[in-house]
Parts: sequence; structure tokens; C-alpha cells
Amino acid sequence: MELIRLSALDLSISAALVCLLAGLSWALHLGIGRQLLIAASRSTVQLLILGMILKTLFAQTSLWLIALMTLVMLAVAGYEVMARQQRRFRGSWGYGLGTLSMFLSSFLITLLALTVVVQVHPWYQPQYLIPLLGMLLGNTMSGIAIALDNLTRNTWEQRQRIEARLMLGHEWSQAISNIRRDALRSGLIPIINAMTTAGIVSLPGMMTGQILGGSPPMEAAKYQLMILFMIAAGSGLGSLTAIWAGSRRLFDERQRLRLDRLSSAHK
Repeated sequence: MELIRLSALDLSISAALVCLLAGLSWALHLGIGRQLLIAASRSTVQLLILGMILKTLFAQTSLWLIALMTLVMLAVAGYEVMARQQRRFRGSWGYGLGTLSMFLSSFLITLLALTVVVQVHPWYQPQYLIPLLGMLLGNTMSGIAIALDNLTRNTWEQRQRIEARLMLGHEWSQAISNIRRDALRSGLIPIINAMTTAGIVSLPGMMTGQILGGSPPMEAAKYQLMILFMIAAGSGLGSLTAIWAGSRRLFDERQRLRLDRLSSAHK
């Protein structure tokens, strides 16, 4: 089946619906109309620029250009993880914790998928690497951000209980164990919900894109299953890494709770 191309008029009709929603927000005094328009404008600029960049990458398959692209993606994802925290870690830890966790999970799992599962040659073929890495980074970013936010926020709220446990002789890991478990659960809930409802409530993005692009539905379903399993593994490993390192950072070498390593609450 031939791919149906969208014109500028087609996109304008879709954009008009967003403008309508922003107008309703203004009329109902919801206070999100401006943010909605800014978000729509940002997504338009970002995706159009990405389309031009990917067109260049697909034509050249340059390892150095692809490496630069992936580093930019990781850097932006790391910033977004930090920006979503109500009480983030101070200094380089605030940015580095989520970034390192995503690197260790998303990059390694993407590399495994490209070399062992898909077996594309060369493994850095941008047609496969960029979409797979982008989906992994986007989803692990959300999971890690939720997990870290729960860790730091609940630690702050339950600081007196944690310090009481420390005074009773508990190790730091025991004093914060329930908070760590809850934080890990919260980080995995989005992907669990996505896997549970895939194919019944929702048709996942990659499968939809492949079907619209003319791929056989069964082949699209296989690729979507691979992506879901990879995202689940990436979210789990990334959240585990971030929670373990983050909870250790909350205590010093004498096992004292160090809330001064967290910034003030962000509205």
C-alpha cells in the first residue's frame, strides 16, 4: 500500500484543534492555554528539525554524527528527569543521577536489541538506532523521574520516622527500605499499565506507525512486543540504579540522614 503523505493543510487542521482547546482553556479560566500553545509550538519545531536531521543521518550513516545525536538525546532526557523533581539532589547529582541511569539502561538494552535481536548491520544504522533509543529514553525517563521524585519527596516527608529508626540502631538501608520499594513500584507502574492495555485499550505508537507506513500487521505487532519488553527492562534497570544510588546519597558515611543534599521544593 502506498504511503499517504500529509500536506501543510492537513497539519493545519490538526493544529486548529489544539488552538480550539487553548481557547476553551482561556474561556474556562483553566490557566493552561498558554502552556498548551507553547508545548504545541515546541513539538512542531522540534519534530521538524528532527525530521531534517534524520534525513541527513539516513543518507550518510556517519557514526560520529549518530553519536552526537544520541548524546544530545541523552543530555536533554537527563535535564527533563531533573526538571520534574519536586525536591532534586543538589549539584551535579541532580543532573547526573537520572542521566547515568538512563545511559546504563537504555543504551545497553538498545545495543543488545540491535546486535542480538534485530541483528542490523552495521549496528548503528540510524533507521533502527534512533527510533529504538528514542522510545527507550522517553519511557525510561518518565519511569526514573517518577521513581526519584517519590524517593526524595517521601524521604523528606518521613524524615522523622527515618531518623527514629536510625536512633534505634537500624542500618540506613533498613531505615529507608519501605520508601525505596514504593519508589520502585511507582517507576514501573507506567510501563506495566502500557503492557496490560496494549492491543485492547490502546494501539501502541510504533505499531501504529508501522501499519500506517504499510508494514504487515503481524510484523508490526512483533516489533511492538520487542519494544514493550525492552522498555520494561530499561525502566526497571534504570529505576533500580537511580533509586539505589539516590538513596545512598541521602546518607553520609556515618549513616546520618543528609537532607541538606536536597534542594527546596519546586512548584
